[in-house]
Amino acid sequence: SSPSSSTSSSDGTARDGRAMAIDDRARKAIEASDTDELVRIVDGYAESREWDTLVELRRRCDEAVTRGKQLWGVSEYVRYRLALDAPAQWAGPVVCEGPSRFTLGPLPEVAASTKTWAELEPYLAPTPERTMVADERVCRGEDLSSIEVDIPVLELPLCLQEWEPAYRLATYWPDRVECLPPPRPSPRLETLDEDAAKVVDDPESVDALLGIVEHWVNSSNGRAQAACVEGDVRGAVAALGVSRAGIEQVSPTEALAWLAWAAADGGAHARRRGAAAGRFAAWWAAHALVGLEWPVDPDQLGEEIGRLRWYLWTDGSPDTGWILQVAVESPAEGLAWALSAVDAE
Repeated sequence: SSPSSSTSSSDGTARDGRAMAIDDRARKAIEASDTDELVRIVDGYAESREWDTLVELRRRCDEAVTRGKQLWGVSEYVRYRLALDAPAQWAGPVVCEGPSRFTLGPLPEVAASTKTWAELEPYLAPTPERTMVADERVCRGEDLSSIEVDIPVLELPLCLQEWEPAYRLATYWPDRVECLPPPRPSPRLETLDEDAAKVVDDPESVDALLGIVEHWVNSSNGRAQAACVEGDVRGAVAALGVSRAGIEQVSPTEALAWLAWAAADGGAHARRRGAAAGRFAAWWAAHALVGLEWPVDPDQLGEEIGRLRWYLWTDGSPDTGWILQVAVESPAEGLAWALSAVDAE
């Protein structure tokens, strides 16, 4: 079937009245609960752009689940391929069905990675997912400040601010998602004085920093630690138990790009959270460090983070592919923070 000639309804018929059908191969695979074969069939339908047939295949899989067949993963994969590859009239409705459990990333980001807001908006129901699609398109540079949001989710402006980075964006494929980290510096290592700074109790900012990578720790192999000290950046890094480190000052924009990438990325094994979630986590950590109330005034946040000194650092350990080592100084308060997070296969 052609996207220009029909769209599908929930009862398995095309909206122009034509009956849809799946082939014998698909029917046999469903009855045999052959998930590997069904994934190959889904791929074939997607490659030939048979979107109505994909919708019918999913309906059959969902019906088979009620008979005890373990095919919910195939149904989720159909949602993923529709969100990723199908035109907006198929992608929008599956995105707004609600959260997906088994896809490579959140479906609002999946759909927003291949379709614009103007394409998707007519097919998005007033759900939290509609709002998240808008937030994802903002991360991709669209200015949506003029639209109305039915259900606020992240409480972020629907346009990028001048002080924000160009966020690292994911590329989705049928079987994988790719999002490379920003360039990592390699400053010369120096010896740190582990007694140079006093650790202070600052749970709000420390928790906000650890929240950047909580999914690396909780859903993958990651480990993370953060500290706040009275002192400078070297004292903060030393407070993590690091005896030698290379430390390089960077712009607030560069540091935020790192925070947002880590918060969005799934690490070695966790599910990707999405660019919009990464942007939110970076804003949340920044607002905690400067002590503003949430929701923040964007201009004020930009000014305040510009008064901090931001650093990337390394302890010389091998790059596992998922590593975040960031530090911040507040000269006005005499405080500094450091975060270290690593995940690996």
